[in-house]
Amino acid sequence: MRFFKRSDVVIIAAILLVSLASWVLYDSFSKDKSVKAEIYYYSQLVETISLKSDEERTFSITQNPNVIFHADADGNIAFIASDCPDKVCVKTGKIHRVGEYAACLPNGIILKIVPEGERDDDDVDIIL
Repeated sequence: MRFFKRSDVVIIAAILLVSLASWVLYDSFSKDKSVKAEIYYYSQLVETISLKSDEERTFSITQNPNVIFHADADGNIAFIASDCPDKVCVKTGKIHRVGEYAACLPNGIILKIVPEGERDDDDVDIIL
C-alpha cells in the first residue's frame, strides 16, 4: 500500500512551485525599494530613521533612554540593549526588509521597516 498517489505528488509539487515562485518574486521586488525604520512608543510614532545612509549610528529615544538601537552602514537596524527582563527584542537581531519588525513589549516600543516616501494602500503592512 502506497502512502501517496501519483496525483498527490503532482499537487504537492505544484503547490511548492507556486510558493517558491511567489517568494522569489516578492523578494526581488522588495529589494529595490529604499526603506526607513519607524520607532513607535506606545503606538505613537516618535522617530523615523532612514536606512540608506552610509554611516553607523547608535541612539536611544527620549521617552525611554534605557532601550538602545544601532543602525549600521549596511541598512540594518536592531535593538542592542534594553532593560526588559527577557531581552526578546535584543535577540531578534538585525532587520532591514519592508514588513519586518521587532518589539520590546515591556517597554512599549515597536521598531518596524517601511518603504521610504509616500505609502500606498497596497504596500505591505506586516508579514506573519
